[in-house]
Amino acid sequence: MAKADKSVKTATKATAAKPASAKPASVKPSLHAIKGGKPAAAKPVPLAAADAPIIALNLPTAKLTPAMAAYFKKCQDKLGFIPNVLVAYAFDMVKLEAFVAMYNDLMLGESGLTKLEREMIAVAVSSQNRCYYCLTAHGAAVRQYSGNALLGEQIVMNYRAARLSKRQRAMLDFAVKLTAQPANVEHGDRERLRRAGFSDRDIWDIAAIAGFFNMSNRVASATDMRPNAVYHGQAR
Repeated sequence: MAKADKSVKTATKATAAKPASAKPASVKPSLHAIKGGKPAAAKPVPLAAADAPIIALNLPTAKLTPAMAAYFKKCQDKLGFIPNVLVAYAFDMVKLEAFVAMYNDLMLGESGLTKLEREMIAVAVSSQNRCYYCLTAHGAAVRQYSGNALLGEQIVMNYRAARLSKRQRAMLDFAVKLTAQPANVEHGDRERLRRAGFSDRDIWDIAAIAGFFNMSNRVASATDMRPNAVYHGQAR
């Protein structure tokens, strides 16, 4: 499985090395470029060309543990690709397994928060931190879970512009305050969440998800982590 990971990186580098004029049959057309105020003809380009390598650090891929090899296969089978964040963490199995366990517990485990609400927190926090990787990957998840491409874009840009329920607005206000002004979070902030219908367990989950993505945003920014190109076109 470790060889498979190296082949992912090799394939990414090979794609990036192709000239911009290359027109592989399997890629989707790019967005129209604006020239002189008029849209120019779309030219097919390798989707990963602008976003290689995955990270800016040279970290050799370690041999995957059986559990992580199975997890990578599950991602490939279910998603059709392995998220680049997993490939980035694959230099150290202890770190990879800890990241996967925490992520899956927070984002997919039992909670009073819906999966959409959890993804909304991820995007609102990542918007404050301007994290390219997480805004791209989790912005796509908001679009998918909500079935609303506009909502995904609004939360990426400024969640206050979105037409949110009182519950959603209170949740994101808290997550963003915890991100931008953690020392200013106080009793009144928790009370507002309770009045919006959140239990104390829900408040813990909101805080834990916000904390996790503040960590992830910083690691992604520090390493110049690049998202899989497929995220850009999902659920639009």
